[in-house]
Amino acid sequence: MSISLIGKSIGESATLKLNETAAILRAKGEPVIHLGGGEPKTKPPIDALVAAAGLLSSGEVRYTPADGIPALKQAVIRYTEEFYRRKVAPEQVMASGGAKQAIMVALQAILNPQDEVIFPVPYWVSYPEMVKLTGAVPVPVRPDDGSFQPRIQEIERNVTSYTKAVIINSPNNPSGVMYSEEFIADVVRFCEKRGLYLIMDDIYHRLIFDGRKPINCYDYAEDLSENSKLVVINGVSKQYAMTGFRIGWAVANKRLIEVMTNIQGHQTSGPSSLLQHAAVAAINGVQSSVEGLRMTLENNRNVMMAQLDAFDGVKATKPDGTFYCFADFSTYEKDSTKLAEFLVEKVRVVTVPGVEFGMEGYLRLSTCGSIKDITEGIERMKWALDPNAPNELYIGDRKLVRDWM
Repeated sequence: MSISLIGKSIGESATLKLNETAAILRAKGEPVIHLGGGEPKTKPPIDALVAAAGLLSSGEVRYTPADGIPALKQAVIRYTEEFYRRKVAPEQVMASGGAKQAIMVALQAILNPQDEVIFPVPYWVSYPEMVKLTGAVPVPVRPDDGSFQPRIQEIERNVTSYTKAVIINSPNNPSGVMYSEEFIADVVRFCEKRGLYLIMDDIYHRLIFDGRKPINCYDYAEDLSENSKLVVINGVSKQYAMTGFRIGWAVANKRLIEVMTNIQGHQTSGPSSLLQHAAVAAINGVQSSVEGLRMTLENNRNVMMAQLDAFDGVKATKPDGTFYCFADFSTYEKDSTKLAEFLVEKVRVVTVPGVEFGMEGYLRLSTCGSIKDITEGIERMKWALDPNAPNELYIGDRKLVRDWM
C-alpha cells in the first residue's frame, strides 16, 4: 500500500485515543476514572438544545454558505464586539466545524511547504500535526526558565527566514496557565513588526479563575487594517460545554477569510446547519451557563491542587483557567507514556502523557469530572506510585493488591 509522505508523518491524536480507551474499558464494566478528557460534564445551554430541536423538527436542515449562516456570523460579530471591543464585518468572519478546523483552514491558507510555525511549549497536541499536514515545519519553543510562561525573547530567537506564523493559546492547554499581559502585548507587536501571522487560539478565554479578566490581543495591535495578520480563533465547544456540536470560528482580514472559505468549501461545504443554529442560540442566549461552568471548574481546580499538594514527589503549577492541570511526575517515572499506561493498567485511571504536549515526565490531568472522580482518581494514582502506601486498595468490591513495588 502506498501512503503519502505527509500521511506517514502524522501521528494519532493522543487525547482522542484516550477517550476511546476509556469508553472501551467502561463498556467492559471496568471502574474507569477519566482524568484525561477535555470535555465538560455540564449540559449545553437550553437555548442551544431548543434551537436545534426546533430546526430538526421542521425538517429544513439544508446546505449553508461555506463560511456560515448569516445569523451565526452576526452572533460572532456581536461576541467580538462585546468581549474584544472590536467591530468587524461579516466578510471578516468564518464559521467552521469546530475551532480545530478553523485553525487548520487558516494554516492551509497561509503556509507553504518548508514554512515554519512557532508555538510555546507545552502546546496542544494537534499543533505540530496540523502544521505538518500543510507540509510546513512546527517549531516548539520551550521557556528558558522551565516555567510555563514564555517570553518574547524566546520567540524572537527562533524566528528564521522561513517563519510564517506564531500560534498562541492562552489560557493554555495543557498547563492551564494564562500568559502574562506583557507577553501578549509583546508578541502582537513583534508579529506586526516582522510581518508574521499571529493565530490567537482563544478557545478558553472566558474560563479563567481567581478574578482574572481575559487579555484582549486587539488592545496591542497597531494595524487593524486589511493588512492585519492577526487571526482570532474561538468556538462554543469549551465555554458552552458544546464539544460534540463542533462549531468554531475565525476572525481575520477579509482576504484571508475569503481564501479560508474557498478551502473549507471544497473540504466540507461548511459546518452543519443544525449545529450552527444551536451555536447562535448559545451565543445570543442567557450566559449564566458559562459562569456556572467557570465556577465549577475553579472549584474543581482547587480540589485537584489540594490533592496534588499532598502527593509527595509531584510538582504542579496552579492553573489560571481551562480544564487542566499539568503536573510533573518525573520523580516516579520520567517516561510519561509508560507512566500513563501503567496507571490505566493498574488502577484504571486515564491521564494524558506530557510528551504529547512537548514535555516529558508530566501528565495532563482534567478537572472536567466530578469532585469524586478527582479525589478518587488522585488517591488511586497515589496508591499505585507511593511506596509508602498500603499494599491493598479496594475499588468498589474489587480488591487490588500491589505487586509491583
